[in-house]
Amino acid sequence: MNENFYGRDFKITSDVLIPRPETEMIVDAVLNLAGKTYLPGVKPSEARIKQNCKIIDIGTGSGCLAISLALELPKANVTASDVSEKALDVARNNAKSLNAKAKFVQANLLDGIKDDYDVIIANLPYVDENWDWIDKKALSKEPALALYAENGGLSLIYKLINQASKRSFQFLILEADPCQHKDIIEYAKNHNLLLDEIRGFILSFKKVI
Repeated sequence: MNENFYGRDFKITSDVLIPRPETEMIVDAVLNLAGKTYLPGVKPSEARIKQNCKIIDIGTGSGCLAISLALELPKANVTASDVSEKALDVARNNAKSLNAKAKFVQANLLDGIKDDYDVIIANLPYVDENWDWIDKKALSKEPALALYAENGGLSLIYKLINQASKRSFQFLILEADPCQHKDIIEYAKNHNLLLDEIRGFILSFKKVI
């Protein structure tokens, strides 16, 4: 089936998450950092990253984030990674269909990723299976690997923050449920990452040099 994300149709299979509207704000956040207009009538901010910046999308799934950014920022160097080879196959096919230039690599978070990047983005699994408000029947159509995480849904986010804190980068942009934001902000602060912006489900951090 096809799902719309950021004005484009992406092929979605049972191996990847269905793109959600809240995730589009990650694209908005990166475009804002690049000084580009992301909403009609909204004056762009002063650019804080270069147009030819290096971006890595951790846990790319269908590739919707990486591909959207590759198309919106054609001078950028975009890499997409995922632990699932099946998900990467879906992402590669979407990139080909949309004529987007991006590099795809199999990796578990930043393990094995040797290059440094200006911007790290990630919509990692952050759902806690014990949340009483989630519709598990509806979510059963999507891969559990891409949905659920331990430690209240925070285990993979914490691991990425820990890995990123040891790398050279400018901004780390994450998606998480608002009920998790306070804990993530505190954890990031303890790893020399300061909150730069909140957009709905999206948290943007900058590294303290």
